[in-house]
Amino acid sequence: MTSTLFTGGTVVDGTLSEPRVADVHVVDGRVTEVGPGLGVEADTVVDCTGQTVLPGLFDCHVHFMFEQPSISRILQTPFSLAFFQAAQRMRTTLATGITWVRDAGGSDLGVAEAVRRGVTPGPRMQIALTMISQTGGHGDGWQLCGAHVDLMPEHPGCPSGVVDGPVEMRRKVRELVRGGADVIKVATSGGVLSPRSNPLHGHLRDDEIAALVTEASAAGLHVMAHAQATDGIKTAIRGGIRSIEHGIYLDDEAIEMMLERGTWLVPTLLAPRAVLSQADAGVPLPDAVVAKARMVSEAHDESVRRAIAAGVKVAMGTDSGVGVHGTNLDELAIMRDLGMSELGAWHATTQVAAELLGVEEDHGTLEPGKVGDVVVLDGAWDDLAGLGERVSSVWLAGERAPV
Repeated sequence: MTSTLFTGGTVVDGTLSEPRVADVHVVDGRVTEVGPGLGVEADTVVDCTGQTVLPGLFDCHVHFMFEQPSISRILQTPFSLAFFQAAQRMRTTLATGITWVRDAGGSDLGVAEAVRRGVTPGPRMQIALTMISQTGGHGDGWQLCGAHVDLMPEHPGCPSGVVDGPVEMRRKVRELVRGGADVIKVATSGGVLSPRSNPLHGHLRDDEIAALVTEASAAGLHVMAHAQATDGIKTAIRGGIRSIEHGIYLDDEAIEMMLERGTWLVPTLLAPRAVLSQADAGVPLPDAVVAKARMVSEAHDESVRRAIAAGVKVAMGTDSGVGVHGTNLDELAIMRDLGMSELGAWHATTQVAAELLGVEEDHGTLEPGKVGDVVVLDGAWDDLAGLGERVSSVWLAGERAPV
């Protein structure tokens, strides 16, 4: 039997309970007790006085296989180098307190298995492999010159996601399931980084989404939708898709639909900010991409603000990879600025996110019986400034993470 005792810290347990000074006892990888002054013996005692103690944190939308992508960078990067870079990005992400992620495209089964088998440190992860898209959609890397330059290049572990029609859709979902996908991702609208799509246009029809959700459900998998356009958001909600990623052009009807059906929103508020920061820094991005990022920025914040006010379930996700990995926790302050309380932002990054990923039975809160993933943070829980730099230590199932 091995045990770890976290003593004297302010515990934010992920449940929206009021933070309190308490101890957390982890035995053989699971939380056994949470309470003040437990006074139990342990193999390892971590003094958390003056610090905040949290459950392992979640980012529901990352891309480990790229970072700050541009066409010129993609063309000048050897294919296999990205896998080694992904290992470093996973380590960096874990070090910032993120112990669970959904990789929303790019990472294949080998990347996930490298973490699962202990080959490289990284967060626990679900993978989508690639993003399903219609021809000319957000996942179609066709360029004006006629060449294809994809953010997620096709290879045996990551097939092309371009489909048209219910029959092709059904086949593609089965192919992704065969390849080891834990979640299916689809683009029901255009997007910012894609060369020829428009974030204002909805993509794919109801019969195509019905085929997708039917096949994913048969395999026991949930579906996430890159959905920025209003019509694309509504198509995804109508079709029974579990989460809306980005949700840039939400209207009142879409918000009501999400409330009625219990659909999650993963805002990824850092993503357009990251694109604009790169453009301002002189990164060679296509003019159309920069123009789209500027167009969506203000609408994005306003849509998320209204969704939060209405009570839509919001799970934290950043689209890390569009920006720099390791900055994930900067998302919390933006959510706070758009109407969440500080405690609500932590809740979105713990219990709510665990429920979205379907792992709430074992993760997302510090409660007896849960897996002892623990993050120790310097300073007060309600100070959301500079969170990534304030992570003191990260623990997976009671063992200090090798970061």
